[in-house]
Amino acid sequence: MPFAHYGVLAGTLYRHYRDQPDNQGRWFHVNLEVDAPDGRYHCAVDVDSHKSNVGVQWKTFTVDAAALGPAVALAPGYHDLAPSPDSGALDYLRHPELVDRTGVLFQRRPPSWLGELLELLGSRPWHAGSNVDAAAALETVLVPGQRVLVFGEPFTDDLEGDLGMHNVHQNQGDPVGSQWWQENGIWQDGATLARRDDGRYDVFLNKFSSQAGHTDSGGHPVG
Repeated sequence: MPFAHYGVLAGTLYRHYRDQPDNQGRWFHVNLEVDAPDGRYHCAVDVDSHKSNVGVQWKTFTVDAAALGPAVALAPGYHDLAPSPDSGALDYLRHPELVDRTGVLFQRRPPSWLGELLELLGSRPWHAGSNVDAAAALETVLVPGQRVLVFGEPFTDDLEGDLGMHNVHQNQGDPVGSQWWQENGIWQDGATLARRDDGRYDVFLNKFSSQAGHTDSGGHPVG
């Protein structure tokens, strides 16, 4: 079933760092520490694993604050969001500012002139590459001291008492038989947004190559 709790953390980025490489084949993250009134949150953004056969895909772009709806006006702290288009929730496949308009997938970053042309045409293609490539793309939008919005599923470490956010990635389209099938749902996608000095937001979206680009009303793959 979809997440029992989904929402957005609004706060100030304290720092970010990558997981240290290991030989266990675990999922690889860029970790954000975000300050909010109730404490410092640990946010784990999935950027694949150096051992995984499941590739990661990502895109970065900039949008006006008004295009993101109610979430940008929220006070610092964690806020539950209803899985609907009016709540401020995100859906990669349905939100008009996030949808992939072309279906293009680049295996590496295109030349700057092509990227600028695609942006002018309203295209926001997915990129594919290694966990290092994805981590580097995310890090370009992260500036300590800036306001960030981290969408995903909240958690609390019962042993340590730490606050955090995970499932900061697409949360629909996982195939039948996968361990994440039951968590598929629409309007519950994770993402990382960072406010620029001009008031606009840099957006980092991330998904796995096994996740479908078309889903039904339950977030399950179609086509």
